[in-house]
Amino acid sequence: MIRRLIVSYVALVGVALAAFTVPVAFTLTAQLRGDTEESVRREATTMALLLGDGDEPARQALARMAGAYADETPGTVEVVAADGRSAVPPLPLPENPADDRAIGEALRRGVTTVDWGSRLVWGPELVLTVPVYEGRPAVRGPTGEEERIVGAVRIRYATADLSDRLWRIWGFRAILAIGVLAVAAGLGAVVARLLTKPLRQLNDMAARFGDGDLTARSPVTGPSETRTLARTLNQGAERLDTLVAAQRIFVADASHQLRTPLTALRLALDNIADGVDDDFVREDVDQATAEVVRMSRLVSGLLVLARAEAKVAAPEPLALRELVEDRLNVWRPAADERGVRIALTGTAEEGPRVLAGPGNLDQVLDNVLSNALEVSPDRGTITVRVETRGPEEAVLEVLDQGPGMSPAEQARAFDRFWRGQGLTGRTGSGLGLAIVKRLVTDDGGRVALRDAPGGGLCVRIGLRTAPEGPRRISSRPGPPRSGG
Repeated sequence: MIRRLIVSYVALVGVALAAFTVPVAFTLTAQLRGDTEESVRREATTMALLLGDGDEPARQALARMAGAYADETPGTVEVVAADGRSAVPPLPLPENPADDRAIGEALRRGVTTVDWGSRLVWGPELVLTVPVYEGRPAVRGPTGEEERIVGAVRIRYATADLSDRLWRIWGFRAILAIGVLAVAAGLGAVVARLLTKPLRQLNDMAARFGDGDLTARSPVTGPSETRTLARTLNQGAERLDTLVAAQRIFVADASHQLRTPLTALRLALDNIADGVDDDFVREDVDQATAEVVRMSRLVSGLLVLARAEAKVAAPEPLALRELVEDRLNVWRPAADERGVRIALTGTAEEGPRVLAGPGNLDQVLDNVLSNALEVSPDRGTITVRVETRGPEEAVLEVLDQGPGMSPAEQARAFDRFWRGQGLTGRTGSGLGLAIVKRLVTDDGGRVALRDAPGGGLCVRIGLRTAPEGPRRISSRPGPPRSGG
């Protein structure tokens, strides 16, 4: 928008300059041409008077005048008698006077001819030819009869000096126009930035709001329209922030309050199971205990999701491969118990560095590895791949050899509380992948599911790469049980 405003300002100034400067330049050019032609015509007429007198002193005066004219101006004088011979021997004759159309017009019809060499501006020289009448330049004598034409005078006036003056006229105005346009562009940039500053502030507020910062507000500045818009957006953001905060507080408080009675209920069920000898009753108690355990996991997942949806922390650079190796070392003992092998492939030892919030990638890996380990068959393989895709993205892929998911299941896998039997089994809460998506998108990344080569599921996580700098990794004491 700033660029378009600057272009519009410069275009308006350019049109104004063209409307006022170009006509003036054309007028000055026409005036220069007219003044030069008038001066040359005056000199040629004076020389024709001297030649028309016919006496020797007048011819000598003509010769002296022509010599002085050639010395003081870029013009040269040529004279010719009516019979085609030299009228004044010291002065040159025109080339081929018999074939010269202008000479012929002057000798036969008494016509004065002006030839600039070009209609647009002028050629290399101005050629002006005037007829010479016997006695005086009148076309009729005292008796009413036409006076006799005795010759013609031609002046060739070089226009190099005129061209230089013309270039100075146009060049000065062109330089002045460029300077004015440059000043207009500079002032236009300042004015455009001042005019669009409220819009940029609104855009910054919208960008922060889109990144999850619900506390973002826009200053109420600028014209009345942008002030009204800023107030409206701020009020809407305030209401939305209040509603979301209330929802998060409710979920966190409810989840926290449910943990104590669930723990007490499980202890009571364990005590009942210890004192019951009936197998049928024990089976019912075990089923109830399993449901209480699943509900406890659901409550824990809700707490994790509530924290993930809290205020987004500033991302920090992390060494992706080192962090992945750290989490795999934590999960390998649990995988070894079932004979599942975890393989790390991809980039070299140093690996890419990515931007992520503190602890976010740890939790993402824990959830994805937990799901992969749960669905992997005994003595299967979980492949973790770390790669760099272009200068701005690093990719983390986790591939398992489980039953996989259909396209319809992959489309719903990130919904809250949705549980695919092949992915999370009966004990999952359906919050694990929802938490993964929330954490990854908060860090500016993206996550997707697709079929793994040879069967199974591939969880593909794209992360923003970070500029070079000190590396940091995050570790956790053990493999937590995620929400599934």
